Amino acid sequence: MVGNHIIGRAAIDAGCKFYAGYPITPQNELTAYMADNMPEAGGVFIQAESEIAAISMIFGASVIGERVMTSSSSPGISLKQEGISYLAACKLPAVIVNMQRGGPGLGNISPAQSDYFQATKGGGHGDYHTVVLAPNGSQELFDLTYLAFDLADIYRTPVLVLGDGVLGQMAEPVTLKPSFKHEKTKVDKSWVLAQTKNKEPKVVKSLFLEYGALENLNKELKKTYDIIESNEVRAETFYIDDCEIILVAFGATSRICKKVMMTLRNEGLKIGMIRPITLWPFPKKIISDAAHEKVKFLVVEMNMGQMVEDVRMAVFGKSEVHFYGRTAGIIPSEKEIIKKIRSLS
Repeated sequence: MVGNHIIGRAAIDAGCKFYAGYPITPQNELTAYMADNMPEAGGVFIQAESEIAAISMIFGASVIGERVMTSSSSPGISLKQEGISYLAACKLPAVIVNMQRGGPGLGNISPAQSDYFQATKGGGHGDYHTVVLAPNGSQELFDLTYLAFDLADIYRTPVLVLGDGVLGQMAEPVTLKPSFKHEKTKVDKSWVLAQTKNKEPKVVKSLFLEYGALENLNKELKKTYDIIESNEVRAETFYIDDCEIILVAFGATSRICKKVMMTLRNEGLKIGMIRPITLWPFPKKIISDAAHEKVKFLVVEMNMGQMVEDVRMAVFGKSEVHFYGRTAGIIPSEKEIIKKIRSLS
């Protein structure tokens, strides 16, 4: 299946009942898939009049307890940021998919990873986080989209699936059975707005004008984020106990780096790799534990250097941290990465 179709299939299989979106390349196939398949699955598809309208619509559908999703690509996700902040403040579960393209501005329609800062540092206003999942292939597009709905429900939070134009457009075999399904899927839905005959009415809001009320909300959110950081870190590691250089890469770039690692290990170079699967919560302890004075880190990204900042903080001066990246929709090649590694060896 094509990557964008896989996300749609995973969402429907996970129980998504409401999707609102607006066309933008390179994720249009996902919107089209949901238009074709949501009604047959007993759900609702709406092509909204704008990205802002789409995020507001899924806010409304989440309030009544349905599993909801929207999707877009880079500049469209920028328009959704205020709504994502509202979802976080109101503790509403939702899944947001970003199939990244080149930027800033309208940029181009080629793949990029330059929305890392936006995704992992909040993106909108206020003290909040979104869980950020970074698939690196078609199987994980299915698995992590399915997982995103579980995490959103369990922690009552927006969850972002961060892909790129490569993953959305390419076709690979996929097993339509999630391997990342969360064990704790039983969730409390007592907060849902529904008919409340003979009961106190419920209110969902993000405006707190009484002194100290907003700070109390932020403290509640922080408790949830601390639990997520304790329970939901995911990463893949290769040869990190026996290496002189550790590559760190996520998403489509990690596939290139894995091939580079195996090529150089076959030549006798001691190369390892760490692939963050959750970009937030970030696998900082895994990186910190692998750092020491005899190992160097090389962070490879399709941007000008964004995740490298989190790697440097995790390493905390125990190792050298270097960066190699291509940007504006250009994918780094194996040859370029190998050249960079040889310059560090």
